[in-house]
Amino acid sequence: MPYILQENRPTMDKVVDAMVEAGVKANGDLNYILFKYFLTNISKKYNPIKNYCAELTECVVEIRRTILSKYEDKKRIENGEII
Repeated sequence: MPYILQENRPTMDKVVDAMVEAGVKANGDLNYILFKYFLTNISKKYNPIKNYCAELTECVVEIRRTILSKYEDKKRIENGEII
């Protein structure tokens, strides 16, 4: 999902750096930014909305797959299976 071309990453990293510098947190700030971006930049037609929502969904999937699942596996080993 986040595997964009290497030559495009520096530009995207500047956006991330600006968000960090602005103190953006996942406590409503990020929701505001993503929704505002949607309102101002995404066509209000079916396919662009569907594609934007899919990008958000795939981000969640990638976080769960690459980060959260490793944490869950570690805790399962530490604490044992539920059943």
